[in-house]
Amino acid sequence: MELLDNLALGFGVAFSLVNLLYAFAGTLLGTLIGVLPGLGPTATIAMLLPSIYTLDAIPALIMLAGIYYGAQYGGSTTAILINVPGEASSVVTAIDGYKMARRGRAGPALASAGLGSFFAGCVGTLVIAAFAPPLTELAFKFGPAEYFSLMVLGLIGAVVLASGSLVKAIAMILLGLLLGQINTDVISGVPRYSFDIPELTDGISFVAIAMGVFGFGEIIANLGRPAGHREVFTKDVRGLWPTRQDFKDMVPAVLRGTALGSVLGVLPGGGAMLSAFAAYTVEKKVPGRAGEVPFGQGNIRGVAGPESANNAGAQTSFIPMLTLGIPPNAVMALMVGAMTIKGIQPGPQVMTSNPQLFWGLIASMWVGNLMLIVLNLPLIGIWIKLLTVPYRILYPAILAFCCIGLYTLSNNTFDVYVGALFGVCGLVFYKLGCEPAPLLLGFILGPMMEESLRRALLLSRGDWSTFVTRPLSAGLLIATALMILVVSLPAIRRQRQEAFQEEGQAPPAA
Repeated sequence: MELLDNLALGFGVAFSLVNLLYAFAGTLLGTLIGVLPGLGPTATIAMLLPSIYTLDAIPALIMLAGIYYGAQYGGSTTAILINVPGEASSVVTAIDGYKMARRGRAGPALASAGLGSFFAGCVGTLVIAAFAPPLTELAFKFGPAEYFSLMVLGLIGAVVLASGSLVKAIAMILLGLLLGQINTDVISGVPRYSFDIPELTDGISFVAIAMGVFGFGEIIANLGRPAGHREVFTKDVRGLWPTRQDFKDMVPAVLRGTALGSVLGVLPGGGAMLSAFAAYTVEKKVPGRAGEVPFGQGNIRGVAGPESANNAGAQTSFIPMLTLGIPPNAVMALMVGAMTIKGIQPGPQVMTSNPQLFWGLIASMWVGNLMLIVLNLPLIGIWIKLLTVPYRILYPAILAFCCIGLYTLSNNTFDVYVGALFGVCGLVFYKLGCEPAPLLLGFILGPMMEESLRRALLLSRGDWSTFVTRPLSAGLLIATALMILVVSLPAIRRQRQEAFQEEGQAPPAA
């Protein structure tokens, strides 16, 4: 009954006119960003962080959340129609989705992606509503030692579960931790690593780093890619409704993808991308019916499974952020930054001190998923036309918007210069094949880890054994050690590489 009362409170908040408008704006913008190749939810949320200063906390977070899960929907459109994933988690969708479009089945491919995403999004939101309260109760038992150990587990998990090189991911996290040390020491009041620059005494602006690395960096990298000739299957998008056999094939894949994404989304470093890759790997290993189209040649399960998984993972990744204040991925790190901007301390106290925000955000996800079905399938023609917007017009306008947003942070050009500097860094990371998301996680968690470490040592009078004598802390550190040990095994390392090999196998656009 308590859950129903909480959901009633949440829907009361979500159904207010203002919050409905911002939910619609977020899902619409998220779909748009997902459709336009080269722009993702991380870059978009980073660009929009300056705009939330004038909004109340609830509509601001509802809008940002809508952008995140809306981009998961929109990313499948370009993956299927032009073989260019609009979002990283849609890479595997392009493998079979684009082949379905070439076979004249773009409509059923888009419908399976949309329906699977809607179902998975609703289930993922139900998981949040069911499991967030008990996790919040557990979080109240955490002290400084437990929070430090949890953040160590989170950073190690972000490395182990992320795609790409482990060494590069570790280097990016260490760089983020170092950047997080540029501030004024909270105990001694002495500036650290500020190089006598007054603007650095309060630390580097989180918005400037996020907007620079993800906004400027990604746009510059995309401008450097050849435009090529893309074959957009506009004339083949008719007969959206899948056949009866399509439903028989896709329903089990949707259920498997939803279950897998709901679990993996909670893990550090998890979220939409890991869930999509894992779901595609699982679908390839599940025996199909006789006469089924092979994977890689237009199998509908290769679209429905990953699309369901990435949306379920996107929803459940809110759980550790809302209950523990620990972001499992880069987008959740931006959400933590948004909550901090609005004066809200992320963590277990959010549900008790601000239940309207907590349950209103959860209820808005159901509303947003319903809006996304309306935005994606009936309006597919509009999204196709957006694919013809020239990049030389689109990207300079976005860069100008970023610069204006950075300047309005403190009415100081210093933030613009910092954003431009990290834009160059983002381009370098792209050229070196370094994923910038761990840097953002390290930057967010670094000061929090330091504060928890120092508080734990103060309470224990400098006794480092407090981290292993407290049961919860010791359990988290043991889990961290086991994670490192398991990923070091040669067989596991090979399977990890195979799980993400499709990222490099998506064929180039026609």
